[in-house]
Amino acid sequence: MDYTKPLLLHKDVVKPEWIDEYDHMNLSFYVWVCDQATYEFWELANERTALEKRDGAEYAVVESHVNYIREVRLNDPLTVTTQLISYDKKRFRIYHELYQSDKGYLSATNELIALGFNLNERRTSEFRDPVQSMLDKIYRHHSLLDLPANAGRSISFTAPK
Repeated sequence: MDYTKPLLLHKDVVKPEWIDEYDHMNLSFYVWVCDQATYEFWELANERTALEKRDGAEYAVVESHVNYIREVRLNDPLTVTTQLISYDKKRFRIYHELYQSDKGYLSATNELIALGFNLNERRTSEFRDPVQSMLDKIYRHHSLLDLPANAGRSISFTAPK
């Protein structure tokens, strides 16, 4: 895997059940597609170790921010890239870019923070050593990349007076 650029972890196609009354992909499925990339990122961080061998050591997303940039429609091919923005012993922050693959345009972005979470104890926990090592490896390369333009955005709106 090439760690010198955002990771290509998930591809999909817009399915009929994802289409809403406006004839484009419903907003919830932008999140769902990016969530699949988050899952793939976690699998990579765990070096594809089987779930039952991880002794409950997983993750939980605690914050997510989506920017809807351009619509995608039925049967559009999708590609999601993922960049590790920051991490520590208990948290990681990643940034997804969702593209319409054929035409190459950016459709949405999703930035999130996840915590290490032990499913057996139902509480936050530090990442296992193999996960920490993989996050170190990925971040060594991703820290050299430019921060995406939409990273760190927050919602704001000021009504006219």
